[in-house]
Amino acid sequence: MTDKYAQLVNHGLGRNVARKLGLPQPAALRRYQPGQPLITGPVLVQGSSAGADTLATELLSWDLDVRRHAVPREKLGAIILVLDEVERPEDLEKPILVAGASLRDLAPGGRVLTVSRPAPEADSPAAAAARQGVDGFLRSLAKELRAGATGNGILLAEGVQVTSPGALAAVRFFLSGRSAFVDGQFLKISSPAGELSHNPEQPLAGKVAVVTGAARGIGAQIARTLHRDGATVVLVDLPAAGEHLAAVANEVKGTALQLDITREDAGQRILEHAMQRHGRLNIVVHNAGITRDKLLANMDQSRWSSVININIVAQLRINEALLGSEHFRGAPRIVSVASTSGIAGNRGQTNYAASKGGVMGMVRASAPLLAAVGGSINAVAPGFIETEMTERIPFALREIARRANSLQQGGRPGDVAEAIAFLVSDAAAGINGEVLRVCGQNMVGA
Repeated sequence: MTDKYAQLVNHGLGRNVARKLGLPQPAALRRYQPGQPLITGPVLVQGSSAGADTLATELLSWDLDVRRHAVPREKLGAIILVLDEVERPEDLEKPILVAGASLRDLAPGGRVLTVSRPAPEADSPAAAAARQGVDGFLRSLAKELRAGATGNGILLAEGVQVTSPGALAAVRFFLSGRSAFVDGQFLKISSPAGELSHNPEQPLAGKVAVVTGAARGIGAQIARTLHRDGATVVLVDLPAAGEHLAAVANEVKGTALQLDITREDAGQRILEHAMQRHGRLNIVVHNAGITRDKLLANMDQSRWSSVININIVAQLRINEALLGSEHFRGAPRIVSVASTSGIAGNRGQTNYAASKGGVMGMVRASAPLLAAVGGSINAVAPGFIETEMTERIPFALREIARRANSLQQGGRPGDVAEAIAFLVSDAAAGINGEVLRVCGQNMVGA
C-alpha cells in the first residue's frame, strides 16, 4: 500500500508547504538490499570499558571505518555507546554528552546503539539506577532522531560479553537496513550461545522453515525473506487460500501445505510434511492470525473464541507437538508474530489483544523448554504495517496510526520479515524469550 501523504510532503511544492506548516515529513528509510554495505560512513564507538575496545576491534575486522574519537563535521553512519560497566548514574554523563555532541553529524538513516546490562541483574541500587537510566535515555533519544535515523539498545546478561555471537549479531542487525522500522527498542542477549554465519548474505542456508498464514501479506513476505536468506520454506495456509499459497510456494521454490492450524493434529501434520518432503525441520514461524474486532459490550462467543483459538491456542498445541517430537531437535527456532495491541491495548480489540498478549506470555514461559533442546523462541510485535488489512481502516484513523510513531510512517511487511529472519538465525541463539517490537517506536506502550 502506498503512503501518498509521504510522497506528497517530500517533493516539490508539497515539501515546501509541509515545512511552512510544520507538518510531519516522513523520511525514506534505509532498508536492506542484498549486497549493500552494512552501513555507510564511519562508526563512532564511545565508552572507556574493555568492552568498548574489543567491540571497536571487532568492527574493524568487518571492514568498517571505526572512530574512537569524533572528528568535527564528519558525517557518521552510526554512534555506539558501550556502557556495559556503568556502576553509578554519574558514569553516564561523559560518554552520553560526548556522543550527543556528534548527533548533528549523524547521516540520514544513521544508527545509534547502546550496549549495556539489565537493571534487574545489578548488584547494587546505584548500578540498577545507572542501567535503568540507559533505558530512559535511549528511548528518549530515539524520539529526537530525524531523517530516518533510529536508536536501539542491546542488553547483555551477566556473563555475556560484548563480543559474544548474539551481541555481535544484534549489532549487525541494528546497524543494517534490516532494522529500518525497529526504533527505541531493547534486545536482551541471555546467553553466550550462537555462531556467526560465514556468509551474512545467506545465514539460513541448509535450514528448513515452516511459515503459517503464508498465502498473503506478512506471511508471504516472511517466506520470501527466509528463502532469500537460504532457507527451504514450507508454506502453510487454509485450503481456501490454496491458489495464493501455491503461487507463493512456487515463487520461493518451497512446498505448500493446505492446513487449518486449529486442527488437533496440525503440529503432527506439519512435522510429517517437513520430514517427508525435506528430511528435517529447523524453524517454525507462527504468523497465522485473524481479527474479529468489536467493543466488548457487543462481543459474542464466536468472535472471541475464533480469535483466541487461531491466534494462540493453535500455537500452543503445535508447539507441544514439536517439542514432543525427536525430529524437532538440534537448535530449533520458533518465532511468533504478536502485536503492539497486546502491549498497549487497542479499542475494540479486547479479543485480539488478549490473544497477542497470550503469545508473548507463551514465548517467555516456553524459553526454558526450547533452551533444554538447544533452541530458542521469541516474538516480534508489529505496530502499524502497510497491508491489505490496514488499507481497509478508515482514512482518518489510518493516517493517525501511520504518524503515531517516531518515524512518522507505517512499516512494511518486509520489516517484520527481516526481524524474524534475524531471530531464527544461529547467530541469534543467545536471544531467547524476548519480544522485539517492529513499530517505528509507537507513541504508546513501552
